Amino acid sequence: MTNTVPASVAMLKVLEAWGVKNIYGYPGGSFNSTMSALEQEKANIHYIQVRHEQVGALAASSAAKLTGRIGVTFGSAGPGATNLLTGLYDAREDHAPVLALVGQVPHYNMNYNFFQEFDEGPMFADVAVYCRTVMTPESLPYVVDKAVREAYKQKGVAVVIIPNDFGYAAIPDVPYKSTSPSDRKPTPQPAATDEEVDQALALVKAAKRPVFHVGRGIRQGGDKLIALSQKLQIPIIMTGLSKGLVSEDYEGNIGFVNRVGSKSANEIFDIADLVIAIGADFPFANNVYTRHPFKFIQVDNDEAEFGRHHYIDLGIWSDGTQFIEKMLDRSTAVAPSAFFKAAVRDHQNWQAYLQKLYNRDTDPLEFEPVYKELNRIANDKTVISLDVGDNTINLLRYLKIAPTNKWTVSALFASMGAGIPGAIAGALEFPDRQVVSISGDGAFSMVMQDLITEKKYHLPILNIVTSNTTLGFIRDEQADIPGMNDYSGIDLEDQDFVKIAEGMGIEGATVTKSSELPAAFDQAVAALQAGRPFVLNAKITLKRGFPVEALKVKVVAGKVEETVAPEFNANKVEPTITTLEELFAHYDGEELKPLQYFLDEAGVTL
Repeated sequence: MTNTVPASVAMLKVLEAWGVKNIYGYPGGSFNSTMSALEQEKANIHYIQVRHEQVGALAASSAAKLTGRIGVTFGSAGPGATNLLTGLYDAREDHAPVLALVGQVPHYNMNYNFFQEFDEGPMFADVAVYCRTVMTPESLPYVVDKAVREAYKQKGVAVVIIPNDFGYAAIPDVPYKSTSPSDRKPTPQPAATDEEVDQALALVKAAKRPVFHVGRGIRQGGDKLIALSQKLQIPIIMTGLSKGLVSEDYEGNIGFVNRVGSKSANEIFDIADLVIAIGADFPFANNVYTRHPFKFIQVDNDEAEFGRHHYIDLGIWSDGTQFIEKMLDRSTAVAPSAFFKAAVRDHQNWQAYLQKLYNRDTDPLEFEPVYKELNRIANDKTVISLDVGDNTINLLRYLKIAPTNKWTVSALFASMGAGIPGAIAGALEFPDRQVVSISGDGAFSMVMQDLITEKKYHLPILNIVTSNTTLGFIRDEQADIPGMNDYSGIDLEDQDFVKIAEGMGIEGATVTKSSELPAAFDQAVAALQAGRPFVLNAKITLKRGFPVEALKVKVVAGKVEETVAPEFNANKVEPTITTLEELFAHYDGEELKPLQYFLDEAGVTL
């Protein structure tokens, strides 16, 4: 006689076979059969009770992005299901493998307009690479196994909708998993051919001002890219998600392009005549790639990406690092390049400006010293969960991140409120590492109820809140909208985040000037070392970071004509600024030089 097991338990055993350790969610009546199974399997799989399903989905997405392994979340029928969508779209956009288990009313109540019953499949059809409603108890573990496999294969979200009564039903207790040692093999990667690389090298040879635009597709190839950059004298410009993959101490790494980036990267990109994009999914291409014409080489391991952001002169279907290695093998070192030298000097000038701001004391507090103190207490294994907003700009400019660090952000979906969920996932997945979340007050207040989740599970997380009672990133956008004439909807009521945290039994400190930061960070480190979460409320000014998006660069008669974009400060909230000198001075950057200065210094002719 075959032994039996509740179908929901059989389903969890499938997840355990796939190596799932944590599952994030919030109970509901239509999910009780799975909740019962989680109680029975609590020694093998950990249920993490979040206080909002969106937090659970964002945590599962972050876990997948930090580890590469499947993240699992759940919600009950009705509002529990709809609350999952933001986190699931975050996973979809960042190509993270996530499984969402969704409750449904018992099958005998379906299609009767029963309480909280609705047709959930169409809602998840767009976000999911695989979406199925379980039709029999016996198929429940099979469908979940298939869902995990599809999420891995397609690097996306799989959704399984479970009528509640099916989970209680007894089914044969047999192995339903399909896992095997082959699942641990690295995914085979396409490789560039000799002919393709030679075509790329020919385009490089013909170019006068080539640049690399590099995404996370280079994986662990950062040092090899540096060697290629030196050999061919090509500056490196990064996308945000690749921060930490190429050493920022390398002089040829000139930073990030677009609003979050460096003055130097934006200026140099705007005079480049060849862009070599390697493993870069750049969602702001229409802001940057359209500013001037250039030849374009795109290297990607997903040929569906070709032409997604720019027409291509040469597309190479290849793993990024393999392409770099073959370029190194088949290329000849070039003489020192005046263009490369100008790019380096331009970036050194920008870095000196950032260091001046980074090292000065401020009262009232500005944002740069916060990052200085974070760099002091962090290490090369720290896990960072970044929320969206001005902190995106500031992290990319000021935080030191090494290849050994882990960091996550809602990169392409850009969902506010991802900071705390990502930190919860980071602390659970990497219990031996220091974990930090960084959020503005707008984003933090969306999910701060889940500080209690950190407390409940004894997660030593440093929660940094940069609060200035404003949606700063949107404020600065509105400042540059012609005809808007005023700010709208961006003012936030002030809150005492430390008192809120203390009400949950969590320690905290509020700082209002830079001299208070060292003691507050030391207090935070002590709490983390004792296994407790901590909230650090850094009350910063409304200061706008240097607006690289205000720089307008074009080549006229062989010289760079660099001006202040007419849309900058269109709202007239800043003093009237019409020249580069006025722009630099307004942002305390009197030492900053225009691009033409460095081209002249290096002897570059256009």
